[in-house]
Amino acid sequence: MNTEITLYRGDIPTGLTLAATIAVDTESMGLNPIRDRLCLVQLSTGDGKTHLVQFEPGDYAAPNLKKMLVDPAITKLFHFARADLGMLAHYLGAMPKPVYCTRIASVLARTYTDKHGLKDLAHDLLGIELAKEQQTSDWGAPQLTQAQLNYAAGDVLYLHRIKDKLDNMLVREHRAQLAQAVFDCLPARVELDLAGWENVDIFSHKIM
Repeated sequence: MNTEITLYRGDIPTGLTLAATIAVDTESMGLNPIRDRLCLVQLSTGDGKTHLVQFEPGDYAAPNLKKMLVDPAITKLFHFARADLGMLAHYLGAMPKPVYCTRIASVLARTYTDKHGLKDLAHDLLGIELAKEQQTSDWGAPQLTQAQLNYAAGDVLYLHRIKDKLDNMLVREHRAQLAQAVFDCLPARVELDLAGWENVDIFSHKIM
């Protein structure tokens, strides 16, 4: 898919209207939201266009982006939403709702495999090979390379098509309602993560 990439600094423009379902991803300096700063947020409606927001250290005002993320009329579509929600909640102070997670949908629908990464889903469901070489690059650099921008765009470009495939499978296997229930509780799970219970199964009989 050819893509049009638009890069913004600090926020999306006032009045930018996308769609009822927006694919969202984040890039950061690491996987720990307390330690590793948020650097980039990617948005797409699945139409070949991506909107990237780059953040300077400590500057996370972004009122327009925050408004979009918490808009109850817009579904925010993620892959491995738990990690992205933690970053967005910690740095932007905005917990996206409602949400859909393609990784959770894959785990529930594709029980014949243990491969649920975004690269696996793009390959298995769409026949698309995603390059992941830039995954561990320096996302905090003041100027991102074209390779980084292309990689970041790729993480949101195909989520709508993947969601459509997974939705069909969830309905076929009678697990759509279960998936929705899990999506609905994701913000609470992330709040537990940020509060220090990230490695604790609170439903377990044995709590350490």
